[in-house]
Amino acid sequence: MYSILLTALLILSALLVVAIFMQPQKNPSSNVFDSSGSEALFERTKARGFEAFMQRFTAILVFFWLAIALALAILSSR
Repeated sequence: MYSILLTALLILSALLVVAIFMQPQKNPSSNVFDSSGSEALFERTKARGFEAFMQRFTAILVFFWLAIALALAILSSR
């Protein structure tokens, strides 16, 4: 059981890294302190399409990753 959960955690970890890197960039300006990008820094726009899918997919992966990590911690303490 422990080795199955550990393998699932490793696979989820790799998928999570890929999912995070695939998310679209919100601010194309590299300089946050630039005066032209300061208005867009605090804007809240609703994610649509691919961006919304990636946010949900990443949140689901994080939930399962945390659940498996917690289960592994409980199993290793026994």
